[in-house]
Amino acid sequence: MENESTESESMSVDSKGAAVKFPPPAIFAGLILLGAGLQWRWPVGLRIPESVEVIGYLLVLVGIAIAIVVSGYFRRAGTAIEPWKPTTSIVTTGVYAWSRNPIYAGFCLINIGIGVATNSLWIFISFIPAALLLYYIAIAKEEAYLEKKFGEEYLDYKKKVRRWI
Repeated sequence: MENESTESESMSVDSKGAAVKFPPPAIFAGLILLGAGLQWRWPVGLRIPESVEVIGYLLVLVGIAIAIVVSGYFRRAGTAIEPWKPTTSIVTTGVYAWSRNPIYAGFCLINIGIGVATNSLWIFISFIPAALLLYYIAIAKEEAYLEKKFGEEYLDYKKKVRRWI
């Protein structure tokens, strides 16, 4: 009887994954748009030389590259990258050996990069509220889900690897 209860519990934990209802990339995109709107209404530059703006484009490319590389890790592990789908395994290799949330760090780089490339303080700082919202909307739920599903395995990983970088 106890085994049936544990199996039933495990299935209910897994049916919705981390139960994140809002796609994390949309948080970052929405705040870029908000920053662009603020920049249009109240322009505030970063006071950087135009020649430095190319660094912004490089940061965007690095952020996109991280997202592509990380999606490959998930594909090879045979687990879903979407936080609203069940996870079948914990990815701990590659950039996941340094950060528990490298794709979210990559999204932050995209916001920062767009801010630098467009010389917009509003877009540049949009990664701050995006990261805070992301914690409450996704990361906290993801971590609770992974702890419940994988127990000690995930707790050991958490002890070794920082949340961001």
